[in-house]
Amino acid sequence: MKINNIKLQWLGHDGFRLITPDDKVIYIDPYKISEVHHKKNDAKIVLISHNHFDHLSIEDLRHIINEHTKIIAASECIEKLNQEGFRSVKGVEPGETIEEEGIIIEIVPSYNINKNFHPKEDRKVGFIITFDNNFRIYHSGDTDMIPEMSEFKPDVALVPVSGVYVMTAEEAADAINSLLKPSKLTIPMHYGTIVGSQQDATKFKQLVKYCPVEILTQE
Repeated sequence: MKINNIKLQWLGHDGFRLITPDDKVIYIDPYKISEVHHKKNDAKIVLISHNHFDHLSIEDLRHIINEHTKIIAASECIEKLNQEGFRSVKGVEPGETIEEEGIIIEIVPSYNINKNFHPKEDRKVGFIITFDNNFRIYHSGDTDMIPEMSEFKPDVALVPVSGVYVMTAEEAADAINSLLKPSKLTIPMHYGTIVGSQQDATKFKQLVKYCPVEILTQE
């Protein structure tokens, strides 16, 4: 789909591919990407939210990076990336803001509050990517509904809905309606690969009242 001149593709699970009007390609948490993306090696920027295998996927990274790609990853990912021979890698933590290729990237918290898969002290991250005209896309990483969300003010929010490791569909809808309040759109993620199903995405769409919901087809 295209929104505010940004092409947005869901790659499955928590993975997305964003393309700017000037053809800069940004990947977020690519995992088990489809063969159509294999050996593209077209990434300008790659964002990695944390060190779990379904977000920091070495196999998938090799299909998308090239010698000019900038990898921006939660600090806990850096040792693994260096061990695997990746270069041009920057470790980040919540509270930082960086600029790459004229794109502003805010690093925000991402953690569990009622389970222990993503503890706050690990400093796993989400991202708010700001494009031209102050257009903001929020990718939550693997998170629960956390109080910091009230400060993010996204235009588009990409949030998990599967439960188990992250928010349930009900919790995610509550986060959208009461805290995140995206100005344009929300898109569910984190289902259909490891945990969660299309039913979770459908339930989320039924419960969100604040903004439109788009359930994307994996590309």
